[in-house]
Amino acid sequence: MTDELRRGRALLAFAFLVQGVTFALLVTRIPAIQDRYGISDGLLPVFLAAVPILAGVGSVGTEHLVKRVPPSAVLRWSQPVVLLALLGVGAGDALWQAAVALGMFGLAVGVLDASMNMLGVSLQRAYGRSIMLGFHAAYSLGGIVGASLAWAGAHWDLSLFVSYLPVVVVLLPAALVGSRWYVDAGEARGSGAGDDAGGGGVVFKVLLPLCLVMTFAYIGDSTVSNWSAKYLQDVLGSSEEVSTVPYNVYMVMTLVGRGLGDLGVRRFGAAAVVRAGTVVAALGFAVVAVAPGAWVGIAGFTVLGLGLCVIVPQTFAAAGRLFPGASDAAVARLNVFNYVGFLIGSPLVGGLGDAWNYRGAMVVPLVLVLLTLLYARSFAPGADGYGDGHEWPRTADVGRGSNGL
Repeated sequence: MTDELRRGRALLAFAFLVQGVTFALLVTRIPAIQDRYGISDGLLPVFLAAVPILAGVGSVGTEHLVKRVPPSAVLRWSQPVVLLALLGVGAGDALWQAAVALGMFGLAVGVLDASMNMLGVSLQRAYGRSIMLGFHAAYSLGGIVGASLAWAGAHWDLSLFVSYLPVVVVLLPAALVGSRWYVDAGEARGSGAGDDAGGGGVVFKVLLPLCLVMTFAYIGDSTVSNWSAKYLQDVLGSSEEVSTVPYNVYMVMTLVGRGLGDLGVRRFGAAAVVRAGTVVAALGFAVVAVAPGAWVGIAGFTVLGLGLCVIVPQTFAAAGRLFPGASDAAVARLNVFNYVGFLIGSPLVGGLGDAWNYRGAMVVPLVLVLLTLLYARSFAPGADGYGDGHEWPRTADVGRGSNGL
């Protein structure tokens, strides 16, 4: 293990943290954004849907971009664009300005998410053991910090621009400086379609189970982020103040689960951790669905966060292991289903809640998350060629630092 790899790991974790802060600052201030630009309730879903759609476009584009430049360079320049787009959302005053800023945010965040996870997968291979959950734990920590900063901005009645400016001023130069020591540790940078999982191409029918798992996980995640407060207040009769608690505890438990998850993967294997996380997440949804009161509902969301949080990082890691000769392409394509799940989850649960009832609606993500058990073999040692808790094969190319394009 070299100092270069350790430094690259730490700085990639910082990039995940910055992205967690940035994304939380956007999504937690959506009501303020709506008020600032006079976006109607009918138009707001269009704006909200456009961001993940454009992110999916950005993720697909990243697959082709990394054929020409290393993922570290892509990450280095996409993260500042995301931060500047966030600042642009707070700086405008006309509807078209909001559309441009959010569009730029969506495209750049797709590029950023894909390139971050590409680097995470290749670093995990170079390390020879599970470290992917640690990167996503940093993202969860960033989300908690970002949500706290958003709360402070709302509490002190600060404008969006005033709330966002100090964050961008601090994080943008820090991310740029740190990006000089990102490490591209991949064995191969193939990114085309191929005929076998272990070769240089991505076979979609082999990747499909992981795409479904990613979709199911983000349907569950979007259910919490979009409907937990409404569920507590309207179904379980909580106060408005208490209704903000579920998402906070959910984020805290994702941090805890991801912080400990790599140890579980090293000890029991990725498939066992994914199966356990799936069962725990389903149990959490079940508790939420039958909760007699607000605090039992909060307990359900707490359990849900602990279980669901391990699935997404391990799905990215499994994609990289299934296609060692084309891990960048596999991660880019898989990342699109992050946004597919987000797009499906919120309207699915909301539509079922309005047409039927919200308790019944909570059963749908429960069932979908449980379907992950059917695809758990995609995470198993037999599917990826790695051992279960023993030393993994390491990359021959220990890594080349990137100082930019």
